[in-house]
Amino acid sequence: MTIHSVVIQKLLNTNAHLGKRAVAHHFKIFTEGTRGGVSIIDSDKTLICLRNATNFIAQMAREKKARFLFVNTNPLFDEIVEQMTKKIGLYSPRDKVIWKMGGFLTNSFSPKKFRSRNKKVCFAPVQPPDCVVVLDTDRKSSVILEAARLQVPIVALVDSSLPRDYYEKIAYPVPANDSMEFVYLFCNIITKTFLLERKKMREAKGDIVEDEPETSTKELGKEVHQVDNMKRISSVTDEVLVVPYDSLAPIFEDSVETKRILDKLVVVKFNGTLGTAVGFNGPKSLVEVCDGLTSLDMIVNQIQTLNQKYGSDIPLVLINSGNTHDDTSKVLEKISRSNIDILPVQQGQQSAESSGLQETENKPHPSDQAAAFRSLINSGALDVLLVKGKEYVLVISSDNSAAVVDAKILNHLVLNKIEYCMESMENFKLIDTKTLWVSLKAIKRLVDTNSLPVENLSISKEVEDNQLPQQENAADLPIWLFNQAIGINVPQSRFLQLNATSDLLRLKSDIYSAVDGSLVRNPARTNPLDPSIELGPEFEKIDDFKSRFQSIPSIVELDSLKVTGDVWFGTGVSLKGKVSIHAEPGTTLNIPNDTVIENKEINHRADI
Repeated sequence: MTIHSVVIQKLLNTNAHLGKRAVAHHFKIFTEGTRGGVSIIDSDKTLICLRNATNFIAQMAREKKARFLFVNTNPLFDEIVEQMTKKIGLYSPRDKVIWKMGGFLTNSFSPKKFRSRNKKVCFAPVQPPDCVVVLDTDRKSSVILEAARLQVPIVALVDSSLPRDYYEKIAYPVPANDSMEFVYLFCNIITKTFLLERKKMREAKGDIVEDEPETSTKELGKEVHQVDNMKRISSVTDEVLVVPYDSLAPIFEDSVETKRILDKLVVVKFNGTLGTAVGFNGPKSLVEVCDGLTSLDMIVNQIQTLNQKYGSDIPLVLINSGNTHDDTSKVLEKISRSNIDILPVQQGQQSAESSGLQETENKPHPSDQAAAFRSLINSGALDVLLVKGKEYVLVISSDNSAAVVDAKILNHLVLNKIEYCMESMENFKLIDTKTLWVSLKAIKRLVDTNSLPVENLSISKEVEDNQLPQQENAADLPIWLFNQAIGINVPQSRFLQLNATSDLLRLKSDIYSAVDGSLVRNPARTNPLDPSIELGPEFEKIDDFKSRFQSIPSIVELDSLKVTGDVWFGTGVSLKGKVSIHAEPGTTLNIPNDTVIENKEINHRADI
C-alpha cells in the first residue's frame, strides 16, 4: 500500500468524504456525486487543499512576527483547539472570549462605552492577525466577512452547503466534513507543522536542537500494538457480514414470544446536541420534525406503542449534556409516561462523579456511543439492567431523527447470538447511521476481563507531546473484541438528519408521515431517493423557515429544489421534477396559493 493510499484511508476513517444533502453549485468541483442522497467529497481534492493550506501556514510560521487567530465556537472542538494553541505557544484566554463576539476584527479601533460605566473597552485584538483559521464556517460566517474586509488570508474548513458569498472570500478552503475526528486530524497537522518549522528555524540559526529521545522498548511495543489494532480494525471491517434488512425473518406472530424478545431490550438515546445550526435555542430533539412531533416525541411514542401492544417493558435512557438536561427535563414533565420508564441522565454530571473532577462549561463531550456506554458502566446501570433481564442495548445518535426500535433486528440478534450490530445505509455500507445494537453481557464480559477498560471511553487520551489529545469516537468500541459482529443495511428512511432547514423541509413534507412514532415513507413516491433540497440563507433559521412557508409544499414528485433570494410560498403549492426559484436582489417573489411548478426555473413572477 502506497503512502498516498494510507493518507486517503486516514481521511476516509474521519468521514471527511461525507458532505450534506444540499450541495452548492460552486462546491461541485470538490464532489464525486451523491450516494444515498448524501454528497461525496473527493478525498484526493481534500488532500490537495489540505496540503496547500498547510504549506501556507508553514510559510507564515517561518515569519517570527506572524500573528495567527484560530476561530471556533463549537464547544465540541474547544479542547482540541485549546491544546493545539497551547502546544504551538499561541494560546490566549482573552482570545478565547473574543471568538464568541461579533465585530472583533473590524472594530479594532472603535472603543465602546458601557452604560453606567466610564470605561472604554476594545473588543478586538490589539493588532489584526496575519492569518485567520476558521474551524466552523457555518457558525462564524461573520468572521469571514470581517477578515476579508481587512484583506486577512483565511484558512477554513468548508462543506457542501457553504454559500458562494462566503466561499469566495476564503483563500485556502479545505473541503471536508467537519466531524470531530477530522478537526482533530486538521489541528494535529497544524501543530506538527508549527513545531517542525520552529525546529528548522533554530537549526538555521545554529542553536543546539536536542535530539529526540530514543523510543523505549515499552513505547515501541505500544506503537506496534496500535498499528496492529488499526490493521485489525481494517481487516475486521472488511470481513464483517452485512445483512440486507429485507432478508431478516419476520417477528413472531405469537405476542408472548415477541414480548419475551422485547423484554431483553433497553433503548439509550443520546440527547446532547443543541439545535443552534437551524436557529433553535434548545435541544435538537425538541424541534418539530413531522406531523407536529419532535424526535423525542417519536422515540417515546415508538416505545409506548410496543409496550402497550405486547405488554413488554422497554425502558428509555436519555443521555443529556449540561446544555440540554434542564430543557429536556421540563418537557418530560409534560409527556405522558404511561407504558414507559424514562430515565434522564446528565452525562456531564456522570463524568464529573466518575472522574472526581469538576466539569467546566466548555468541556467537550465524547461521541454519542462512547457517552452512552461510559454512563452505563460508571453509573452501575449496566449491572442493574442485567439483573432485570436486559440483554441488548440500542444506542441512538442525536443526529438521527428516524431511528426505529425494530423487533425484527432484535430477534435476529437474539436467535443468532450476535453481540455487535451496526446499522448502515442501504447499498452503501460506508455510511454509518450511528445506530448500534450491542449485547450488554458482552460489554460486561469485556469490562470484567479488562478488555474494554472504562478509561478507554473517556473524553480524551494523553498522547505524545507533538500531538493533541484525541477525541473518542464510535470506532473506539473495538469490533474484533465481540464474538459475533454484523452490519445491517437499512433503508434510507432509517437515517434522516436535521442539520439544516432543507432537511426540515424534507421531514415535514408529504414524503414522510409519523405512524406510532416511526417515519413512514409515502408509497406515492416512486423515486427510492429523497429529493435534493437547497434553501438559501433567507431560510436558514427555523423562524424564517416557518414565516416563508405558509404551508409545506407537496414535494412527493420532486427531484431537486434550489431556492435563493427573497422568496415566499403560499398554501397548497406543489413542486415536481427539477425546480429552481431565484429572486433577484432587491425584489420579492411570491409563489401564489395552489401553484404547481414542474421542471421550471423561476426568476420572475411571469415565469410562474
